[in-house]
Parts: sequence; C-alpha cells; structure tokens
Amino acid sequence: MFQHPPRNPIDLAHAFRRSVAVLASCFALSDAATADTFTIGIVPQFEPIKLAEIWSPILRELEEETGHTFEMIGSPRISEFEDGFIKGDFDFAYMNPYHFLVARKAQGYDALVRDGARELFGVLVVAKDSGIENVADLKGKTIAFPSPNALGAALLMRADLDRIHGVEYKQEYVSTHSSTYLNVALGQMDAGGGVMATLNRAEPQVRDRLRIIYETTRVPPHPFVAHQRIAPDVAEAVQTAFLKIAETTEGQELLARIPMRQAIAATSAEYDGLHALNLQNYWVD
Repeated sequence: MFQHPPRNPIDLAHAFRRSVAVLASCFALSDAATADTFTIGIVPQFEPIKLAEIWSPILRELEEETGHTFEMIGSPRISEFEDGFIKGDFDFAYMNPYHFLVARKAQGYDALVRDGARELFGVLVVAKDSGIENVADLKGKTIAFPSPNALGAALLMRADLDRIHGVEYKQEYVSTHSSTYLNVALGQMDAGGGVMATLNRAEPQVRDRLRIIYETTRVPPHPFVAHQRIAPDVAEAVQTAFLKIAETTEGQELLARIPMRQAIAATSAEYDGLHALNLQNYWVD
C-alpha cells in the first residue's frame, strides 16, 4: 500500500548516469564491423533502463536487416534530448510530433515510420481517491508535467488549460512520464499530464491508483526520423527494415512496447497540420 511522504517531486531521471554502466553491460549493441555506424536518439518518456529494454532488441533487428550498426544515445531528460536533436547529434531519432517540427526546421529531419493504429493525445490524471472531479477543481493546485515541451503531456495540455479552461495552477516538471504518474499516485502532486500510450505502460500499482479527468486534441503519433545527412538509400533501408520487423508476430510484440502497434511508412507532410495548433507560445527553449 502506498505511503504519502512529504510533497517533494520525485525525479527518476537523476538515476540515469548511474545506470549507464549497467546499460553498457546489459544492453550493448553489436560492435561488429558493418557498413556504417549510426546514432539513434530516443525521447526519454521512461527511465533509461526501461528504454534500453524496449529499444535494444529493436535496434538489433535493424542491424540484422540493414547490415549497419546502431548506437543508442541516452538523454536523461527530455530537455537534453531536445538540445541533442536541435544540434543534430542524432542520425536517427524517435520523437514527439512537435519535436519533429522543431527538428525539421533546425536540422532537416525527415519522417520515416509511425504508428498507423493510434493517435497521440494528452491525458490529465488525478489520484482515484482525490476529490478532484474536473479541470475547474484544479484552480490553485499543483500539476506535474514530464517537461515543458512534451507534446501531449504538456504542450497540448498547457495550451488547453490556458485557452479553453482559463484555469490558474502551479506547475512542476519531473523529467519523465513515469515520474509524473508516480508523483500523482503518491499524492505529491494534485494532477499530472501524460499521454494514453505511456499511461497504459505505467506500472499497474501506479496506473490503478489514477483516473483521467481530461483528454486533449488528437494528433499523429511519434515519428521515427532520419537526419538529412543520411544517404537516401540508407534511410530507405531503415524504413524498409522497420516495416519488415512489423510483419512478424515477434516483431509486432517488440514494436508494441515503444508503443507502435502498426508500423507504417510516414511522410513529413503528415505533421504539417500541427502548425495550425499555434503551440509556439507554449514551447520553452
């Protein structure tokens, strides 16, 4: 049963650097000589060990299909991931849709693959045993977010709370979706912004203590993208490999953990509609 310690936000990302040695030994990708080695950045929605558990077997499959080597570059916090793609540190990356707009403008990233079975939307959660029933009840309360620029969890959510509901609240940024849900479940935050996909993947003992009181507008989901410096034949090979992985039951199970239930080819133009949401005023540099 959960205890309710003092209200100090829990930040799971501080464990990142201590996890590096463990990840290197447990989840290191093949360093065999192959045609080329490429870096991959993954938006840190979860703690680093969980991200490595999800992505390492997928990257091994990509290596087998393409003959290239892929090195996952860890980012302990979403803000550091943002710095990375804005500087072009990643050859390939998995990022939220608004991140993609920023990355495309800054570095010319192109979308390769996305989930064709779902849309992205933000969810606002509270503890099941709280007295909060709707957004209006959050006036003056504290809401946890993973980071300012997490699309569904924060950008869309903060825009809706401001433009639709006009509610005034205090905010705390706690680095990951997992931290957000845990803080709310423990009663350290009054509410938290997340997305349905990560809420479904939260630990049952945390998820079962939460309930949703609001959902945002739906948008296309996270794309897997390639930097413009990547040769077209390499980008196409990676896209083809992703789609081939999705053809088998085992591959579908691997991709579902991202989560990407139905991998389909993506185009950059599919994300142009996000400009109409006018979220630039809520983006934090």
